[in-house]
Amino acid sequence: MPNHPFLADDFHIRWSTLTAQHIESDIELALQRAKDNIATICEQPEETLSYESTFEALESASKDLEAGWGRLNHLDAVADNEAQRSALNAMLPKVSAFYASIPLNSALWEKLKAYSKKPDSSQLSSTKQRFMEETCLDFQQAGADLDDTKKLQLKDISAQLATLTQKFGENVLDSTNDYELILQDAHRLEGLPEMAVEAARQDALAQGHGSDAAPQWRFTLQFPSMMPIMQHAKDESLRREIWEASNTIGHSPQYDNTEIVWDILKLRHQKAEILGKDNFADLVLERRMAKDSATALSFVENLHENISTQYQQEVSELLDYRNSQSSEKKNRLEPWETSYWAEQRRKETYDFDDEELRPYFQVNRVMAGMFDLFSELFSLRIEQRQSYCGNNPAPEQQDAVPTWHEDTTFYDLYDASSDQHLGSFYADWHPRPNKRGGAWMNSLKTGLPPRPGHPRQPHLGLIVGNMTKPLGDQPALLTHREVETIFHEFGHLLHHLLSEVEIESLAGTNVPWDFVELPSQILENFCWDRSSLDLFATHHQTGEPIPEALFQKMIASRNYMSATAFMRQLAFSKLDLELHSHLNKYLHRDLDEADTEILRHYRAEHTTPTPSMSRRFSHLFSSPTGYAAGYYSYKWAEVLDADAYTRFKQSGILHQETGIAFRREILSKGNSRPVQESYRAFMGRDPELSPLLERSGLT
Repeated sequence: MPNHPFLADDFHIRWSTLTAQHIESDIELALQRAKDNIATICEQPEETLSYESTFEALESASKDLEAGWGRLNHLDAVADNEAQRSALNAMLPKVSAFYASIPLNSALWEKLKAYSKKPDSSQLSSTKQRFMEETCLDFQQAGADLDDTKKLQLKDISAQLATLTQKFGENVLDSTNDYELILQDAHRLEGLPEMAVEAARQDALAQGHGSDAAPQWRFTLQFPSMMPIMQHAKDESLRREIWEASNTIGHSPQYDNTEIVWDILKLRHQKAEILGKDNFADLVLERRMAKDSATALSFVENLHENISTQYQQEVSELLDYRNSQSSEKKNRLEPWETSYWAEQRRKETYDFDDEELRPYFQVNRVMAGMFDLFSELFSLRIEQRQSYCGNNPAPEQQDAVPTWHEDTTFYDLYDASSDQHLGSFYADWHPRPNKRGGAWMNSLKTGLPPRPGHPRQPHLGLIVGNMTKPLGDQPALLTHREVETIFHEFGHLLHHLLSEVEIESLAGTNVPWDFVELPSQILENFCWDRSSLDLFATHHQTGEPIPEALFQKMIASRNYMSATAFMRQLAFSKLDLELHSHLNKYLHRDLDEADTEILRHYRAEHTTPTPSMSRRFSHLFSSPTGYAAGYYSYKWAEVLDADAYTRFKQSGILHQETGIAFRREILSKGNSRPVQESYRAFMGRDPELSPLLERSGLT
């Protein structure tokens, strides 16, 4: 489809052809095709209905649109530009309206119901029957049985939510990029790791600030730039300046998300009421493992009760430590002091500086070692492909794979025993001004396992992050936390690439939201084991593994202030659930005041109040649903991953039989059966809480 590049059926996507000028025509064409396909389902006589002409036809009706819209939204996340953004926003209401209309299409719903009641529907495979049941529940939950007036209201709400959440994300990105700090006084950099100082110097040079003879240093609100200041800078005024700047993300006059947050919350609540629910959380959680907002809140509050005493003790000890190091005594810490004094105390207590680990975490070596580790564990083979960015590959790159940026790499993944190509993926790890923050995995194509008369269709996915960049000739050297993030996103990716489900909508990560983090979080455990670390953690110059003494310090400090880290995640979950469960309690109030009330016992009191992070909480507000009413799933999945990892520890974490069982029972099954069954199939029982508390040192 050369004239419609966004819709081209290329496995190796030609990213350079996906330009703004094609967006509206390509998406309009895909929309029309999808509408025509839906109409065909609706117009068939009832006596001719079959699985293929109803549920299977619906599954494939909007494939072109899903492909084109998915590619566009990916580019919006990693390669934002004004023309592309304008075209996306022009099409956003139309695409949102189309997707909202599908479950509200009465004729379509009648055809699906009619076939589901036919005797032959009970003869389908168990996966097809589950797809049929899940689809019918999707329609009912989205309002298929409502009257026409309420359906119109839902369509309008969907369109408004799509526009508002897109604007929320744009404001976060633009306000992040709107700030820079140029320093000329080297004394203000005291305490910063050498690597952070050099990165800031090179960044300043690249932006036209300073020279080799008279260096200057540039800092931004991107995490790898600002976090070293918050943790290490002795200059308190510098830390305060960066902290105050970070609070302008989503909260500056030009990019203020305050009213957008309230508008999104109100629309979500209206949607829930139209659909017969008391609140948006109950609507979202109805078919997740938690089932309702009361259960999710109880889970968060019970964990809070378990760790509250230790958390308060950590807060008190940190304040005491700060006062012991300063002539000025305080009753409370300032928010820009917490990370700094926590880091100073960790260094003193454990004689351990996380920066000592950087030389052992060279990004390419981490990737290669991670591939070796999980190739052995899950019986895989991963090969990097030559890639290029641009319109025309060089003569020696004729077999290379095109990418969207020169930092991006491409890999093929094979089953080691059968040599089948299971899937491929892109990796893009470093920050850019036109790339949104954070780390994520996404799918670009969901393949299918072999079927009679049909060969395997491989999956295509991507993993993206904003990790420490290379410095000149020196490779990118990561923090241990950044390594954990890479393993985390690779877990999501394997969940996608190792799917063996015959229906795309049930494949891979298309599981209940409070189960989706299990495959990602369990892989983080391997970043703490000596035998797995030795596969990828080697000094970038000498090739030596992490010295045993340094490793022991790293392990000893693992649970340093673990209750504080635990409480931080609970605070995000509590804020999310309260706003989506009890909105009327907080509506029409100041957002910061509501935030303070909700989190009164979930964070330390500071002398200077901390503005609500809701304005930049992209997990909750940058898509119509996203993690809304579901942020607790990170902790829920931590219970699952800590418990499931006990099987790996019992058998030996590199025990392939255990890895194959995890691949077979968890990674390959997607939502083809209830996820509780998948967990029991792997563990032989339901999950237990104690392994998480033990791992966190909180028992």
